[in-house]
Formats: sequence, structure tokens, C-alpha cells
Amino acid sequence: MIEITKLKYTHSGNFFLMAGPCVIESEEMAMQIASHIVGLTDRLHIPYIFKGSYRKANRSRVDSFTGIGDEKALGILRKVGDRFGIPVVTDIHTPEEAAKAAPYVDVLQIPAFLCRQTDLLVAAARTGKVVNIKKGQFLSPEAMQFAVQKVVDTGNNRVMLTERGTTFGYQDLVVDFRAIPIMQQTGCPVIIDATHSLQKPNQSAGVTGGMPHLIETIARAGIAVGADGLFIETHPEPLKAMSDGANMLRLDLLEGLLVRLLAIRQAINSQEEAYK
Repeated sequence: MIEITKLKYTHSGNFFLMAGPCVIESEEMAMQIASHIVGLTDRLHIPYIFKGSYRKANRSRVDSFTGIGDEKALGILRKVGDRFGIPVVTDIHTPEEAAKAAPYVDVLQIPAFLCRQTDLLVAAARTGKVVNIKKGQFLSPEAMQFAVQKVVDTGNNRVMLTERGTTFGYQDLVVDFRAIPIMQQTGCPVIIDATHSLQKPNQSAGVTGGMPHLIETIARAGIAVGADGLFIETHPEPLKAMSDGANMLRLDLLEGLLVRLLAIRQAINSQEEAYK
């Protein structure tokens, strides 16, 4: 496990969780979600990182919601981390954003469609923060070693990788679960993104669709093949969410999902111990 300030339960043998809303909509909403998940993860001894984008740059339409203002949203992220004593992660899209966001968060996330942008990776690395790189929908898992190397060569070896599906035609994604052990060969923790993997991009209406009823399917498979972490976007009312509501897990469904996933992880751990 990569050392991240404020990350608890790292020796529990459980996967870690990155979860939260797609984008920060308000302080009240962020605190509600964080409080709920902190309660769950404390009871279940799951290391937890709060996720929230302070701004969304990759929108299909120019009139799509992008955020409530950079400084306001970043301030909310820092308040979440301070109030609950947990690490937080947010996306960045340009090299300039790396230095801007770094003082507020513990992990900088590189969106999948930007994972080959050398200047962005180097800027994120130079902040000294943990860098989570999402695998491009257009890349093989083997190719992610080069993204990792760009960060490491800058002097920062605190890197994580996230599998979030590969483009399959114009409006679909498919998860190749071989990607998890392949990317783990880099020495980095590998996360399965169980929500973005189910996107239906490039819809004619200009709003991304999704298949949230299959979130558990993707999550179960990812944990079963040994993913180190789980990424889930969640919201109390996904249909009212201001971004990516079609892909998010309803917040009240998270506890049952985590309990079932822990049973899978614990069964695997028991088998590995028995055959040592």
C-alpha cells in the first residue's frame, strides 16, 4: 500500500476505497456523502479516500455543469479531509492545475483521456503528491508502464493506476480484467473503477449514459482478480446529480456492496494463507 497521509486501516488486508460524488456540488452534499462513507469504512476497516472533482473539463456539451468555482470546491475538499481526518483526491486537467490543487488534496488524479500528456504527468509528480493515473480507454494495460515511468523519472514513486474500461465501438466500454495483474507488474497499486467502466459515451443527446445495475458485477470481478483498490462514484440521488448521474451508485446501496466485496476478499486471503 502506498503511504498516504491520514489513510487508516492499511494493514487490515482489505482493499482500499476511493469514493464520492463525480463533482463537488455543495459543501452540504460533500459532507453528507463523506460522513456516510466514513461511518461505513470505519466499521468495516476499509482504508478510505474521499473523491470529488473540483472542476469537470471533459464535458460533451458546452452547457454541461462543470463546477461551483475552483477555489470554493477546493476549499470544500480540504474541509472534508480536515473534518474527517481522511485523505482526498481530485482530478486535474492541465499542468497549471497541479500546483493549484496540490495544497488542498492528498492525491492528484489524471483523467484517462489525458494519461499520455507528459507535461501534466510531470507537473503532478513534482508536487510530491500521490498520482493516480487512469488507464486511457484507448491504451493497452502494458502501455501504462510508460505513464508510470514519466512520474517516477521526475523523482516521485508514489503512483497508482486505475482500470476503467476500454473503448468497444463508438458508444460502449469493456473491462479486460487481465489489465489488473498486468498493470500490477509495474509495482503500483491497481484500482478497479466500477462506475466509469459502465459508461455509455458519445450518446446522441450529448449526455453520457451508463449501466449502474452492473456496478456490483464489475466490482466483484475486480476484487476477485486481486485489485488493490475500488473506485466508485456515489450520490444520495444519482438522477439529480449534476454530472455523471447515469453511472453513479446510490449512496444507500454502498454498505451492502462493500460487505459482499469484503467476503470475496476475505475468502481469497484465507485461501492464500492456507496454501502458503
